[in-house]
Amino acid sequence: MALEILRPGLMTTVQDEGRTQGYALGMPPSGAMDRFSYHVANALVGNPSGAAVLECTYLGPEIGFSQATTFAVTGADLPVHLNGKEIQPWASHRAEAGDVLGFGFLRSGARAYIAVAGGIDVEPVMGSRSTYTLCGMGGFQGRALRAGDLLPVGADATGTPGRSLPAALVPDFAGPAELRVVVGLASYRVTPDSLAAFFETEWQVTPDANRVGYRYRGGLVEWVPRTQPRGAGSDPANVVDIGYPIGSIQIPGGTEPIALLNDAVTGGGYATIGTIISSDIQVAGQTKTGDVTRFCPVSIDAALGARQEARARLAKAREAIEARS
Repeated sequence: MALEILRPGLMTTVQDEGRTQGYALGMPPSGAMDRFSYHVANALVGNPSGAAVLECTYLGPEIGFSQATTFAVTGADLPVHLNGKEIQPWASHRAEAGDVLGFGFLRSGARAYIAVAGGIDVEPVMGSRSTYTLCGMGGFQGRALRAGDLLPVGADATGTPGRSLPAALVPDFAGPAELRVVVGLASYRVTPDSLAAFFETEWQVTPDANRVGYRYRGGLVEWVPRTQPRGAGSDPANVVDIGYPIGSIQIPGGTEPIALLNDAVTGGGYATIGTIISSDIQVAGQTKTGDVTRFCPVSIDAALGARQEARARLAKAREAIEARS
């Protein structure tokens, strides 16, 4: 079986859980930006948790089915259409050969996930089917999808139609986003007053927002005066070199903070004042240009607790889906 891309949408790529073993070698993980929506999409169609799906940003694709299968759409609030008729998101549906999946205009959130029974069966690269467009690797020919592409689907094209996620468990992407941050690694480079102001400011997502990173606008940050060490650049935000965790926040020049996300480089010469906790990366990934974001400082213990809560929430969602089969 194959999916035919009739219209690609704005930015549609193949993604799975990502490359989890290459970070020390300079390889970012890529993978689904919203892991909850990704895992629920697979659960709805009966796929294993690591199956590859399509991630579409802002504008959904138009896809033709070459044979009968089961599919589900989760994530951003995009109206979902099958043969022009609106259908329920966060639920699995039967598609027949010749059917066409399409989308309306985005209402909230930023990224939707399309799972098909059997998963998108592209060749794994470094243990993952995820697309990393900056290096042209993984996914379908290492790039975003184009009209006319034929995506192979795994052998199990039957799936389980009729499943759904209870409304109480569906995320709400409307309204300002709050991203919890563990302060560090180089927060000492920012004056205490500026660091406090950073967490009190309402930041707005700029048009520079993609899988590599999000840039925000809304305030200024002052750096502690010093003579730059040998090897660092002239920007007061420069350090000689530092590792960049996923979610780390840097502020070149003291303006427009940048949160580095799934496709970002793994290190460089800018001080990072904090790191968005892992369970809130998906919250960041569901914001779009113009959305308001606030950053909230938390302890490492709180971050670990949030991770456990996210895992428990996903387990509850999977149990609820199984109960509705």
